[in-house]
Amino acid sequence: MSNDFLYVRRASRAVGLYVGVASALIIAAGVGLLVLVILLTSRREGAEHGPGVGGDHSGDDFVVDIDKVLPAVILLGVVGVLLLAVVAWLAARRSVQPLSDALRLQQDFVADASHELRTPLTTLTSRIQVLQRRHARGEPIEDNLAALRRDATMMNDVLNDLLISAEQNTPAAAGPALVSVAAEAAAASLQALADQASVTLIVDADQDVAVRVPPVTLMRAIVALVDNAVQHSPEDGIVRITVRSAESFALIRVADEGGGISGIAVDRVFDRFVRSADSGRRRGFGLGLSLVRDIAVRAGGSIEVEATSDRGTTFLVRLPAA
Repeated sequence: MSNDFLYVRRASRAVGLYVGVASALIIAAGVGLLVLVILLTSRREGAEHGPGVGGDHSGDDFVVDIDKVLPAVILLGVVGVLLLAVVAWLAARRSVQPLSDALRLQQDFVADASHELRTPLTTLTSRIQVLQRRHARGEPIEDNLAALRRDATMMNDVLNDLLISAEQNTPAAAGPALVSVAAEAAAASLQALADQASVTLIVDADQDVAVRVPPVTLMRAIVALVDNAVQHSPEDGIVRITVRSAESFALIRVADEGGGISGIAVDRVFDRFVRSADSGRRRGFGLGLSLVRDIAVRAGGSIEVEATSDRGTTFLVRLPAA
């Protein structure tokens, strides 16, 4: 039985218990107040033959003043209905919360998967075009086939990592992962796109910097940053990936030579579906930087725009060093 199904069942039982207890308390309080009102508004009258000897009131009757009780009963009834309506509204809201959470997670996963697989698919398309041209000219194609196989493997790893991330209660296997290896692999996977855009990729990474993040997750974050930089770089531009260490953190910088962030506040570029006025060569959906932030935060790190101007933008990712 899936965790989501068990979560919905537990939430349903909790809502049922909540409604039952709240309704019982409201009804009990209403009955108690009604009895109190009746006692306070009733008066004692003697029996038909008058009071007994020595002031004995055993024959007295209690008479309820309807003119006083009826408004109180109506008021208590209206208050009770309103309270039960509030309880029903709260219960309904709480009962649909698990479904709302599940729908949000599903929508986020579909959007994230679509975005994360978009770059590898574009790279595959570029490599296939190169392969077709080289095959038509009778040139060697073994290196292109190896690259295609590597890209297909990366797509499978990315999809598995997304599925693990979607299962919030399932911890991913932590590294340590060498940041230099992930940076080189990210640059290699995006080389075809960079060549197509006439952009040069330069990796300057210290070799001994490691972080406690799954390697495929780290590579996903760097790929997203480099892909964003390539899309916003001019022709003959340079994208630099720099890896350094400072105290107990690994510092990953990705710098481009584009036109900078414009049209939105700098701190909003990491929000989902928020895009700069300059959307780059390929239409973006405002998800890549948001996914990088999620990865960094889950790892105990952060991401920020270190600098942006009409001469380019630099993103800085801090991750705890292994």
